[in-house]
Amino acid sequence: MTLTELKYIVAVARERHFGRAAEACFVSQPTLSVAIKKLEDELNMQIFERGAAEVSVTPLGEQIVAQAQRVLEQTLAIKELAKQGRDPLAGPLRLGVIYTIGPYLLPALVKEMIERVPQMPLMLQENYTLKLIELLKQGEIDAAVMALPFPESGLMVRPLYDEPFVVALPRHHEWVERKSIAAGDLKQETMLLLGSGHCFRDHVLGVCPELMRFSQNADGIQKTFEGSSLETIRHMVASGVGITVLPMTSVPDIHAKDGLLRYVPFEAPVPDRRVVLAWRKSFTRMPAIEAVCEAIKACQLPGVKMLDLPVSAN
Repeated sequence: MTLTELKYIVAVARERHFGRAAEACFVSQPTLSVAIKKLEDELNMQIFERGAAEVSVTPLGEQIVAQAQRVLEQTLAIKELAKQGRDPLAGPLRLGVIYTIGPYLLPALVKEMIERVPQMPLMLQENYTLKLIELLKQGEIDAAVMALPFPESGLMVRPLYDEPFVVALPRHHEWVERKSIAAGDLKQETMLLLGSGHCFRDHVLGVCPELMRFSQNADGIQKTFEGSSLETIRHMVASGVGITVLPMTSVPDIHAKDGLLRYVPFEAPVPDRRVVLAWRKSFTRMPAIEAVCEAIKACQLPGVKMLDLPVSAN
C-alpha cells in the first residue's frame, strides 16, 4: 500500500469517474486503474463498483476512503512540520479564491502583497467553493478566500469582511430612480443568476427564495436565466434581458450614471455575505496567513465592512 494509491482512491471517490480522477492526478487512466486494482487485491476487498456511466463506492470502501483522506492529511502535516524551521514568509503561497471574489479582490491584494512580502509570491487558483475545500484538504493549495456558509470541513477560518449586495438594472428600468429595493420585489422581474456550483447563486436565492418558485410567470414565460460569470450577467442586464444581484466589490461606482447600468441598494436589512480565509489545521506557516489577512484589510474594497474577529474551526 502506497500514498500514491491512497491518493488515487480518494480522487476516484471524489470524481466518481476513473478518467476524471486520472486527469486530476496527472496520470493515465490505465496507470490509475491498475494501481487501484492492486490495492483492492492487497486488501482482498472491492472499494469501488464500476458502472457503465458512474463509479460508486462500496459501504466498506467509504470507510477506506475516509481513512485514506486522513492519512494523506497527516502526511501533509509532517511536511508542514518540516517547514517550521524555515522562514514562513519565504517562498510562494498557494491561494485559492472563488470566482465571484477573485476578479475584484486580486488586483488590490496582489499589489499589497508585492509591497509587503515580495519574497512570498501568490500562486493563484480560482474555483468553486467545494473544489477549493477539496484542494485544501489534499494540500494542493495552502489557503482559500471563500464566502460563508460552506459545508463542515475541519478547516480553520478567519473572517475577513462583510460584503453587501446591490441590485443591477438596465439604465432605462423603471426602478432606477428608487432609493432602495425590497428583496421580495425581485420575484416580479426576470432575474439573471449564476449557474449551479456558484455559492453566490445560493446567496441570491437566499435573499429571495421565491425566485425558484417563480422561475416561470403565469403565461409560462421563463423568469430566471443563468450566466457563466458575473461579468457575463452584467452585460446581459445592460442589454435588457433582466436584472441581477451583485456583490458590492464588483460595482466600480454605485452612483455612476454614464454607463448602461444603474445600481440600487437594498432596503434594510441589507443582504450580504461574509468573506473568510480558510486553511488546514496542520498548516504551520501562520505568519503567511497573517500577512494575507493584513494585506486584504489594507485593500480599498468599495462598500465592505472589514472585520476583526477570532479564528474558528469550520
